Amino acid sequence: MSQAQPQPTITATGEPISPKSRTVAAILAWFLGIFGIHRFYVGKTGTGVLMIVTLGGVGIWALIDFVMIVVGSFRDSEGRVLANWS
Repeated sequence: MSQAQPQPTITATGEPISPKSRTVAAILAWFLGIFGIHRFYVGKTGTGVLMIVTLGGVGIWALIDFVMIVVGSFRDSEGRVLANWS
């Protein structure tokens, strides 16, 4: 029986990696992005509330966040990169 490898805590460039799942954030952004649910998930409650009020910047802000999550440049509330897909 093989054991799962632990997730890395820093990127190849030395940036800290968030413990939050990139997969979960991407799914939340895709389906509930206009409500900012993905931002609440990563701890960005202030901008999550703004996304609710503006409906995700009429969808544009939500789409930009989704793309940023997919390409790996989205960060959590502590500035750590969402890098792990699990």
